[in-house]
Amino acid sequence: MGRPNYTEEFKREAVRLVEVSGRGVNEIAEDLGIAGVIGRFVPDLTPDMNV
Repeated sequence: MGRPNYTEEFKREAVRLVEVSGRGVNEIAEDLGIAGVIGRFVPDLTPDMNV
C-alpha cells in the first residue's frame, strides 16, 4: 500500500479552499482527510493558479 495519488483537480480545489475560505490550511486538510499532505500542494500550485 503506497502513497495516495491526488488528481490535479483535487489539489487545485484544496488550495482554492484555503485561499478563499478564510480558514486555515490545517482545518481544510482535516476536513478533506489530507492532514500532513496539503502543505505539499500549496507551494506547487499557488504560483500558477488563477483564483
